[in-house]
Amino acid sequence: MEARLRKIIEIVNKEKKVEVTRLSSLLGVSQVTIRKDLDFLEDKGLLIREHGFAVINDSDDLNNRLTINYDTKVKIARLGASIVADGETIMIESGSSCALLAEELAKTKKNITIITNSTFIASFIRNYEGCRIILLGGEYQKSSQVNVGPLINKYASDFFVDKLFVGIDGLSEKSGFTAGDLMRAEAVKAMSQSADKILILTDSSKFAKPGLVKLFDFKDVDLLITDSEISTAHKSLFEKYDIETLSSD
Repeated sequence: MEARLRKIIEIVNKEKKVEVTRLSSLLGVSQVTIRKDLDFLEDKGLLIREHGFAVINDSDDLNNRLTINYDTKVKIARLGASIVADGETIMIESGSSCALLAEELAKTKKNITIITNSTFIASFIRNYEGCRIILLGGEYQKSSQVNVGPLINKYASDFFVDKLFVGIDGLSEKSGFTAGDLMRAEAVKAMSQSADKILILTDSSKFAKPGLVKLFDFKDVDLLITDSEISTAHKSLFEKYDIETLSSD
C-alpha cells in the first residue's frame, strides 16, 4: 500500500485537486480503497479531503513541504535509516526529509531513541510504539514547528550521541551549508555540540539555492545523504572537502 500512497501524493501535488473517481481509475483500485488511503493521508496532514476530491495542503508548513519531491525524500530517508542500528540514540532536527527519516526509523528499527527539537516530528511519529522520543524544550516557533532559543543549548548539552541528522535550506560554495532562519540555525549548532558526527539529509534541489544563514562549514560535515540527481559539479565540491556522499537510487 505504501507505493500507492506515494503515488497519490505525487498526483495530488501535481494536479492540486483530484477527484476520487480519477484516482481510483489511475491507480486501478476501488473508490473505497482510495477513500481509506485519503483518510490516512489527511490524518498525516499530507492533503485535505473535500467531498469527492483530494486537495493539496496549501499551508506553508512541514505538512505541505512533505509532499514536495515526496518519493525522493522517502528514498533518502530510507538510506539514512540504513546506517542507524537497533537500540541507537540519535538526534534529528526539523525538516521534511528529517521527519520522514524519523518515521522510517520508528517503523523499521527496534528500541530507537530520537532526541529532537521538532514538535512536528514528535507528533508525526507519535503512534509508533517502538520509538522513544525526547523533545528538547525552548521557545516554540510556529512557522517551522520547532523549539529554538537559548534553552535548546542548555537541554542539548545534557546528551551526547554519535549522529545528528540535519536538513538544510541551501548551499553556498563559499560559505558552506545554509539555513533559512537564524533561530533555527542557532538551535542546530547547539545540538551539533552534542554529536560526534553531523549528517546532512536533503534532496539535491537544495544545492541550487543560496540560503540565508550560514549553518555549517563544509569541513564540519561528516556525511551527506541525498538523491541520484546530484550534479557532477556538486559531487566534485563535496569531494574537495572530503565529505562522504551517499545517493539514493
